[in-house]
Amino acid sequence: MQNRSEKLTPTTMEEEQALQKRKFYWGNTPDEEEYHKLHNIKSTTSFYKSPRGLSLFTRSWLPLTPPRGIICMVHGYGNDISWTFQATAIFLAGNGYACFALDMEGHGRSEGLKAFVPNVDDVVADYLAFFSSVVTSTDANYQNLPKFLFGESMGGAICLLIECKKPKFFDGAILIAPMCKISDKVRPSWPIPEILMFVSKFAPSLAIVPTADLVDKSVKVPEKRIIAGMNPVRYTGKPRLGTVVELLRVTEYLSSQLSNVSIPFIVLHGNADVVTDPEVSKDLYEKAKSKDKSLKIYEGMMHSLLFGETDENVELVRGDILLWLNDRC
Repeated sequence: MQNRSEKLTPTTMEEEQALQKRKFYWGNTPDEEEYHKLHNIKSTTSFYKSPRGLSLFTRSWLPLTPPRGIICMVHGYGNDISWTFQATAIFLAGNGYACFALDMEGHGRSEGLKAFVPNVDDVVADYLAFFSSVVTSTDANYQNLPKFLFGESMGGAICLLIECKKPKFFDGAILIAPMCKISDKVRPSWPIPEILMFVSKFAPSLAIVPTADLVDKSVKVPEKRIIAGMNPVRYTGKPRLGTVVELLRVTEYLSSQLSNVSIPFIVLHGNADVVTDPEVSKDLYEKAKSKDKSLKIYEGMMHSLLFGETDENVELVRGDILLWLNDRC
């Protein structure tokens, strides 16, 4: 286990007002393109037409030198790839890895009703098609590079489902607080799930599932909580019935399939996470048949390991990820 103590102080009203005026999550300047240049990377954006006809927003973050490997990244529920999520991609690209990601259906700038994921299997197919196209249609020099999945929270679950659909296509997976099971601390108690499942058959897009704001449950540092909440395309409503039912279905399936996981992986989780269950990450590590597997449990850290923690803690988690990657590239 890793242990980091930190002293957090509440923000003043003046500090909150200053934070809320930010144009970007890092501040008002420089502009995004210049910010990427300052980190010695280049970034592109585009829209990808999925096999089922959805227009999905994509980004790449590329090193200025020949890359060591390719990282295919999946964000979590309610998040997107253009706000704080890209801080990790920028870091990894700056350290020599070509990173690619898209906003999943109903998230960010992609097509679909906000935060509505009626079928996770369709989302998995979208990602697999996009990542396959990245590997086969980019620079020819990329095709022989090691390929890794990267997923945060719900994105971690999607990474495992991608591996189930196309085993051995990827050379490893980085799983950040993966949603192999929804924590009992945020999951509605009986009989609410049963009622919601019944109602979802008739009104799956209805946004009525009672739950606390996940930013408050995920982000430890008060200033960063404000910045995360400023995301201009973040979904702030209650979870939709169909999405919750799908997440319950998928996590139940994944929790029963942990012993079948064979991909090399590192799983990283905070033991103070109340959104996804760190005990299930321990189960994944213990039960997976992968010959190459690593587990990092961080003392006192919450769900948002790569943004919501103190800068010192974020640096620690990033360092563990980079060390794992460099050892395999």
